Amino acid sequence: MKVFSTEQIRNWDQFTITHEPIESLALMNRAAGVFTDWFVTLYPDTERPVCIFAGTGNNGGDGVAVARMLHQLFYRVKVFVCDFSGKHSADFDAQISALPPNRAVSVQVLRTGDPFPEIDADAVLIDALFGSGLSRPLTGIWAEWIGMLNSLSNEKVAIDLPSGLFADKYSPGPFLRAHRTLTFEAPKLAFFFPESVIATGVWEAVSIGLHPDYAEQTESPYRYLTHEDARSLYRPRQKFSHKGTYGHALLINGSKGKMGAAVLAAGACLRSGAGLLTLHTPQCGYPILQTTVPEAMCSLDTSEEEWTQLPDLHTYTAIGVGCGIGQSPKTAQALKRLLQKASAPLILDADALNLLAAHPNWWQFVPEGSILTPHPKEFERLFGKSTDAFSRNTLQRTKAQEHRIYIVLKGAHTAIAAPDGSCWFNSSGNPGMATGGSGDVLTGLLTGLRAQGYTPLETCLLGVYMHGLAGDLAATELSEPGLTSGDLTAWLGEAWLAIGQSWE
Repeated sequence: MKVFSTEQIRNWDQFTITHEPIESLALMNRAAGVFTDWFVTLYPDTERPVCIFAGTGNNGGDGVAVARMLHQLFYRVKVFVCDFSGKHSADFDAQISALPPNRAVSVQVLRTGDPFPEIDADAVLIDALFGSGLSRPLTGIWAEWIGMLNSLSNEKVAIDLPSGLFADKYSPGPFLRAHRTLTFEAPKLAFFFPESVIATGVWEAVSIGLHPDYAEQTESPYRYLTHEDARSLYRPRQKFSHKGTYGHALLINGSKGKMGAAVLAAGACLRSGAGLLTLHTPQCGYPILQTTVPEAMCSLDTSEEEWTQLPDLHTYTAIGVGCGIGQSPKTAQALKRLLQKASAPLILDADALNLLAAHPNWWQFVPEGSILTPHPKEFERLFGKSTDAFSRNTLQRTKAQEHRIYIVLKGAHTAIAAPDGSCWFNSSGNPGMATGGSGDVLTGLLTGLRAQGYTPLETCLLGVYMHGLAGDLAATELSEPGLTSGDLTAWLGEAWLAIGQSWE
């Protein structure tokens, strides 16, 4: 799913109005109807008061239309029109005129200097003050009223975008702190970054029937990685295939005291569908790996405690390295030799990234098409600090293009930056995955997929989505707090079923 800028969204509306065709007021009513249907599902109690704070632009028009529709469903709805500028959009005025007669819907117009209204303690507040057209931070009376709304303990719901939040750039505030946000047609870029969650709360994107031709014809570097995207990448196994058909993965992971990382990565690699897996391990890891991962072969380092030498690399179709390897000088030199000599695709994680950050002159050895999987701190060590998530995303995309690599920046919406400048944000996963070892599982999964011949981008997209999907499936049975990284591997089979069954 493409993620569009504010200007593109505005153009998409106009394209729909022109090519459907449909009048702008009718399109506004369609959006309000989608919001109303969603709202009544979440808040079915018609006796619970609903207070809509509306501006006088088109977002306010959405709010007034929602008030009319909720009234028709017998909700106790009030509208507070914040008319602080005296400027109205034509569709806003048309929505006011469309309200039922005899003040059946309570509308109170508030102007500069008016006191903040009394709000029932159990009322649901709907924010329809500002939408995605906002171009500058809120100040003055608007900032004051946003502050007063935020001070209320009432549950707050935003139409399309919380007021004060920019859709596609950093928002210095103030902005409404919604508990829920329903956005129209496609997610906004801001929703994928941690600074915005305090504004959006739990968000959903629902189509309002904007014209599909616009989305097909319009380019955007940003994508939202959905189940359908992952499903389209799935490759069913062929009847007469054999273990050699599905590649031979090599994982170089673990050191004394950190063999758990190697075990987790190995288990996920095997669950990825790789035909063969070899684990290169210091000698202290041999009995652990042979016992816990009997399906894998072991290649022994000469060192008892750490990685110091390369195995023969010519038989492998992908190599994953870094989980729990430590950062000793001998391990660092082994990594340098791997970067220089490997012909198979590389997946770099954890200490491999930290060693690369400590030796920036090694970038010249990193093969094009490599996949790097940093968490935010590792990303910072590699590429430097950023002032906010938007600037960090720009840096991520820039570095992916500069080095011709794929950067998988792990987080709530893991971001995958590709060498062509595109960036995908993942839709699967949950906070229960914020536990030690989750990244090791991802490294093993990516290595196994790459070994099977998936392209680098296909590997990142399918691997990241499957990783999160396994976490979601596990959490439904085990809870988010009770989730461990080993559970992710255990539920990868269920994740494959969810992808494969939808493919069939």
